[in-house]
Amino acid sequence: MKSPGLTKIQIARRQLGMDDDTYRAMLKRTVGAESSKGLTTRQVGRVLVELERLGFEPTGKARMPTDRQVAEPPPERKALVFKIGAQLAEAGRPWAYADAMAVQMFKVARVEWCEPDQLRRLVAALTYDAKRNGRPQ
Repeated sequence: MKSPGLTKIQIARRQLGMDDDTYRAMLKRTVGAESSKGLTTRQVGRVLVELERLGFEPTGKARMPTDRQVAEPPPERKALVFKIGAQLAEAGRPWAYADAMAVQMFKVARVEWCEPDQLRRLVAALTYDAKRNGRPQ
């Protein structure tokens, strides 16, 4: 399995249009290696810095998704779960934030597993948080 750094090196190589000889010469000059196969993380970093100096522009960092796949909640909980999701989105917080609140308040691991009364109390807590931080409820 390739490390993300090695994959990024290959992406940079293709973006810069380097042929094999030029690429290997750059590796030899930068870290003294013939190929990227056995590079340490420090050497990978040096190669990436050199590739950026040569014009490689990273397109952005891969991020963990903030949303998660949520099963369709039962009808009596559906509106409350969606309200919690909307409040989290407004606050720019992940579902893990609401899950942590559920653990703290009710000792329940996930919001989807809360009872309707518990969900109403979570909505109230998030509404209070929105007021405290100057966001619309």
